[in-house]
Amino acid sequence: MKKIFALLALTLMVLVSSVSAMAQMPQQMPPAPVDPAVRIGTLPNGLKYYIRHNEKPKGQADFYIAQNVGSILENDSQRGLAHFLEHMCFNGTENFPGNSLIDWLGSIGVRFGQNLNAATGVETTIYNITNVPVARQSVQDSVLLIIHDWADGLLLDPAEIDKERGVIHEEWRRSNSGQMRQLELLLPKIYPNSRYGERLPIGTMEVVDNFPPQVLRDYYEEWYRPDLQAVIVVGDIDVDYIEGKIKELFGPIKMPENPSERVYFPVEDTPGTIVAIGSDPEVRSASIEFMIKVDPLLPEEYKETMAAYTVGYIRAMFNSMINNRLRELAQNPEAEYAGASGGISDFFLSKTKDALTISGAPKGTDIRPAFEQLYRELVRIQRGGFTVSEYERAQNSLINSLENLYNERNNQENGYYVQQYVSNFTDRETIEAIEDCLEIFKQISAGVPVEAINSIAPEIMAQDGNRVFLSILPGNGEYYIPTEEEIVAIMAKVEAEDIPPFVDEVKTEPLIPALPTPGKVVSQKHNDQWDATELTLSNGVKVIVKPTTFKDNQICFEADALGGGISTIPDAQAADIIMLPYALSRKGLGDYNTTDLRKYLQGKTAYVGFSMGNYSRSLSGETTPKDIKTFMELLYMNFTSVTVPEDSYQTIVQQLNAQLANASVDPSFVFSTDNAKYFYASPKKQYINLDIVAKADRENIVKIARNATANAAEYQMVFVGAIDMETFIPLVEQYIATLPADASKVNNEVTFDQAIQVRAGRGINTNKMEMQTPQTYVSVWADAPMQYTAKNRYIAELVGEVLGKRLLKTVREDWGAVYSIGARGSMSRQGLDPAVIRTSFPMKPEFKDQVLDYIAQEMKNMESDITEDQIAEFKEAMVKEAIEDREYNESWAGAISGTYYNGVDIFSNKVEVINAITAADCMQYMKEFNKGNYQVSVLEPAQPAQ
Repeated sequence: MKKIFALLALTLMVLVSSVSAMAQMPQQMPPAPVDPAVRIGTLPNGLKYYIRHNEKPKGQADFYIAQNVGSILENDSQRGLAHFLEHMCFNGTENFPGNSLIDWLGSIGVRFGQNLNAATGVETTIYNITNVPVARQSVQDSVLLIIHDWADGLLLDPAEIDKERGVIHEEWRRSNSGQMRQLELLLPKIYPNSRYGERLPIGTMEVVDNFPPQVLRDYYEEWYRPDLQAVIVVGDIDVDYIEGKIKELFGPIKMPENPSERVYFPVEDTPGTIVAIGSDPEVRSASIEFMIKVDPLLPEEYKETMAAYTVGYIRAMFNSMINNRLRELAQNPEAEYAGASGGISDFFLSKTKDALTISGAPKGTDIRPAFEQLYRELVRIQRGGFTVSEYERAQNSLINSLENLYNERNNQENGYYVQQYVSNFTDRETIEAIEDCLEIFKQISAGVPVEAINSIAPEIMAQDGNRVFLSILPGNGEYYIPTEEEIVAIMAKVEAEDIPPFVDEVKTEPLIPALPTPGKVVSQKHNDQWDATELTLSNGVKVIVKPTTFKDNQICFEADALGGGISTIPDAQAADIIMLPYALSRKGLGDYNTTDLRKYLQGKTAYVGFSMGNYSRSLSGETTPKDIKTFMELLYMNFTSVTVPEDSYQTIVQQLNAQLANASVDPSFVFSTDNAKYFYASPKKQYINLDIVAKADRENIVKIARNATANAAEYQMVFVGAIDMETFIPLVEQYIATLPADASKVNNEVTFDQAIQVRAGRGINTNKMEMQTPQTYVSVWADAPMQYTAKNRYIAELVGEVLGKRLLKTVREDWGAVYSIGARGSMSRQGLDPAVIRTSFPMKPEFKDQVLDYIAQEMKNMESDITEDQIAEFKEAMVKEAIEDREYNESWAGAISGTYYNGVDIFSNKVEVINAITAADCMQYMKEFNKGNYQVSVLEPAQPAQ
């Protein structure tokens, strides 16, 4: 693309301050800087490694192996083997046979599914072992040995392969939604004459169910090889030692003779417009996507050069501005689409082609008006571009995010770096130091005018052909299915119009029209429990402030009020309370509507949200030292001037109606609706539906929100983070001490209501529906009136983990009845039955009775058969997390706020409490717990299983 290359030259001159840069295009483009803190090397056999010392979190490290191998490399008889092979990495290796890999990692606090996982894509397969406690060198050695075995030591035992077939079949069953079924049918049309049309990672069940084990081994030997692998280790480790171990363990792996070529398959150009439209009875709502294919904005030869920053900047600006514009237009009730997005990125599944894409969710049963509107906005951008004010906000937003990274450059966690190194290996993304990144993008931002960004869309859209229109519709007979000729005609009609440029309306008046006279901090005292300062303000509001040094650029906020929750709202307003969170997602503040607020906050880091619990109300948020004043403005207005403008509310109603119109065909939606009806007697706890949307009243919703924050003295406010008290207190006096508050009217008494709790007793509720892919959905909820203590709180978590592991071992691994299953134990600080154990999952229908009986029996067995070994691995993980939590502002804010509810501190002595728990404690807990309630909800297919 000629104009892209001109931009590369332009910004290169900005960066190197030399006209001679033009002569360097393209052969001698300067390389991108590489962060000197990461050690990068390549072994003689081709394996690459990235190692970095990082102490966030202290004493832990992340270990990854990235494979430039995915489902695109499968031949027709191998479809699904890339994904199947990923599963087998957890089912026996040379040094960790059977499930010993999962068991050993569990013993050091690394949880399967949470810290131990993998993902297979079309082009890559990534394995991770994260948050590993690495104080012992032997642990580092063993984790690297696991990764070595994944690279070159899988057992691929035929018996284990056969067991895993059922698990993957259940994964396919779970993901085989109407949307996925249609996508699979339409991909060959989107990708004519291309492997991308037939290489979704799940593959075909014919292959999964029937391939000989040797075929999987052949695939493994062909593609899992050193030149396509990278080992990544980031954390609190000795870089020299890790490098030595990588050379020792991975160096001897041999490259195969005459290795197969790793091909990156091209995507062909196509004439005209490909129109791919499908429908399915279980598709809930319509979607449309329009793509214009284009050669990659950043050619392969420019990757890892300074040109990558220019293209990255152009893409970021274009995508930010088109999405902001589409989001703003979607707020208009007259919009034909419920939501939309756009931008330049990879063309669908493929890396070898880019696309300018615009997509949306039509409101009605005719998708043509929505497509016409979206295409008109694309043509408007092509002809009129973006405005200077849109560009300035996008620039400010980018620079703000980079400055936030820069300010936290010494506090970045392992995962931040790992993802950079994975992307460098798989996509050749740059891996510069944060300091370099900020400076480079500041220079590019200053040197690239909006006119340069505005040249991109005209060039992409000027080409003939390469257009793709994709739409997936509900198959209920109500949706109009347009022809290819009609789609092409819509585009021609729009292109013939005289389309005026976009007008960017920006509010200039202050968010708070007139600031009140500041109040005062009338007393300060040290809070010994939290090593914090407790402020009492002149209006009676209490504020707890804990300055920390965990992060240099973060301040967390929590505010909680007891009482006044859902339980206090009359049943007659059930629809209003259910619609409340949806309405507040589009709230305004004073004279600022949602769009005004978004523009006002772009380039700033400040957020305040409101939520209502069963028996409480809460506000929470986050900001930075730089933006604390803006945050305080938001906080003040959230307490005093919340609005939901009529046009914003009507937009929400239309969007929900579009999403819910066909929801009754979706088994997961029906299951959620059934659960709410069975578990809760209260109409205030039901799942949203069209009737609720219709009954809700905007004015009532606004009254509920305003009443909930009418008396600020009801709230305990907590600030934790990078707080300078000298600048903070005047802001507290201006924005919090002036809030409407009356301490004499504060009433913290709460009356618990069984109607908004899960129903008491023991029972099972079963419903049936027609399903295209039959599966049974199950939800088990058990609860009991246990005393809330720190010890009980952590026993609840432990017994949930023990049950979850038993379910995983038997129901998934031994029976193959589910793809994923677990259990969670918890305790609430409020309620009639605060102790809960629950599990929810879809499963193979013919196993329903067997699985339900097994769950009930294991709950009973846990009264007498929990051992110290069974809880040891989970205690290890919980202790590791407890130590880590003490270095997070969010954890401290949550702990301080939580104690406000019932006075129980579960944070300060968490490690000691967990370590003191015994198997006998857990069994005694289960004896008491099992005296409580046990409810089961089931949704079954109305037809036999396939």
